[in-house]
Amino acid sequence: MLKPEDHRRIAEAIAAAEARTSGEIFCIVAQEVSKYREVPLAWAAATALLVPPAGVLLGLHPWSLAVLGSGWAEAPNLGDVITQSLAAYAVLQALLFAFAAFIVAIPPVRRLVTPRFLKRHRVKRTAYAHFASTGLSQSTRTGVLIFASIEDRQVELVADEGIHREVGDAAWNASVAALVSGVRGGDPASGFVQAIEICGAALAEHFPAKGAHAAHGDGVVEL
Repeated sequence: MLKPEDHRRIAEAIAAAEARTSGEIFCIVAQEVSKYREVPLAWAAATALLVPPAGVLLGLHPWSLAVLGSGWAEAPNLGDVITQSLAAYAVLQALLFAFAAFIVAIPPVRRLVTPRFLKRHRVKRTAYAHFASTGLSQSTRTGVLIFASIEDRQVELVADEGIHREVGDAAWNASVAALVSGVRGGDPASGFVQAIEICGAALAEHFPAKGAHAAHGDGVVEL
């Protein structure tokens, strides 16, 4: 996802930002936070349930398929017609379910039809889990995690509550906007660098460096 020079640029940006503050900045980039396996099943179920009734409303009657070829002149038994019609309807639903599930399971199609709110929820949950795993919320209390999911085209910034009370929303929103712009423009490294600079400036204003502060400058972690 990121080239070696991108990692270097991001590490240098983090080091420069942390040199001015007692806070810490972590960056994580993921290709995709979830396979969204429920999405193909949901679309397949919706297709199987909705398409056949829609066909009936449009005049495509299943009983005409059941007696296709036999003709109505022989006045077929009503019970046989109902049985064959239900069987044809069930087979049609099964075929539609399998076809829709297969098509939606293709990664580019799945990404296209996955609801945005679901992507947002998964990215947010993953970002908070990684923030907790860094231990920032239990140690420095001045840590910021910048998280980006490339395929989901979602960005999440997580900061400790104490930082958020001091900094407010403006800096975080500007940082997220910069990273989103970089990801959507195909240059996530530049987006990260701009986001880090914005976060670094906000942290330096409210949480300036105290004495000699060792900036870790680890760069971005790829999942």
